Amino acid sequence: MPSRKRTTSVVVTPVSALASPEVPRVPPTSAAVARAAGVSRTTVSFVLNGVTDRGISDATRERVLQAAQALGYEPNAAASTLVSGRTGTVALVLPSVQHLHVDAFLAQLLASVAEQCRRHGLTLLIEATDGEGQQADRFVRLVRGRRIDGLIVAHPRDAEREHLLRLQDSGVPLVVLGGGWAETHPGQVLGDDTRDGARRLTAHLMALGHRRIGFVNYASSEFRNAAAREQGWRDALLAHDVAPEPAWSVHANLSADSGWQATRALLARQSGSTGPTAIFAGNDTIAFGALRALREAGLRVPQDVALVGYDDIPLAAFADPPLTTVRSDPAGQGAEAVARLRRQLDGGPAPGAPKGPAAATALPATLVVRASCGGQPG
Repeated sequence: MPSRKRTTSVVVTPVSALASPEVPRVPPTSAAVARAAGVSRTTVSFVLNGVTDRGISDATRERVLQAAQALGYEPNAAASTLVSGRTGTVALVLPSVQHLHVDAFLAQLLASVAEQCRRHGLTLLIEATDGEGQQADRFVRLVRGRRIDGLIVAHPRDAEREHLLRLQDSGVPLVVLGGGWAETHPGQVLGDDTRDGARRLTAHLMALGHRRIGFVNYASSEFRNAAAREQGWRDALLAHDVAPEPAWSVHANLSADSGWQATRALLARQSGSTGPTAIFAGNDTIAFGALRALREAGLRVPQDVALVGYDDIPLAAFADPPLTTVRSDPAGQGAEAVARLRRQLDGGPAPGAPKGPAAATALPATLVVRASCGGQPG
């Protein structure tokens, strides 16, 4: 019986199909950033470490930052701190982190601040004081504990004023956002003239013939910005010889739901010939809640009750009817706040702001007339 020959099958696998261990990506170096930006490594070091007294132009700085971002270059944090004496970290301080869930103005402000910090190579931390701002040296301890170079404080409570003064006295770069602080807080203050904006908006309603104008503020008067907005409403009424009655004013708590509840309470106080013919909502988010409350009460806007808001958030133009409001430009405020903070980090005053302890700037507030007030849009 003939013996069987064993055969061996040989499978030839293409080299391209062979699995090979992934080669670790080599991190980009400062030399690579320098080549991409067309500058020296020293210039890259100065720019990325925030050194400002070397005669480097803004265009060159921007080119270096863009090259570093494109390559994914991350400078060594410890080395950067040793070179510049700074951590490259700033904080945006909010009254409460919960406000971001309900307040459209703060969401736009945060997006703007974050974008500007990214463009300029700054790390942004989000902090919230909640009730802690009433503790002595809270803001100073925040800076020291987190190793933060500077702060942007958005719409602080009135009770926090003394602590902000302590912070400024310690020499920490600071920008306070909130038009209600422009006259009294001796620091870098930025915001629209919210009192004047509220006065102009109320005067517009009075020019349309309204005298019983209810006010649903977006927060309590512990926030100076909210108090200034209510004062503008009072200013306009008194200028037209109308005494604001206590029953005409209520406070919500930033959310549309709280605006709905506060407006229901306002309507329950008065009805018929004594009820409001117009309502000024302290911001546009509150106005959406007020709109629902008015409809549930069987009142048409603007035929029965005119309605106005404040801030001109993106949804204001899409309300039904479109909302008359005041444009406060949170994105612009955020960009300007970062610019002013960077100027202070570099050892100078905020751009365009006067030098000295009373450096405050009120940005213009623009009245935007739409159908909800019953006036002629445009």
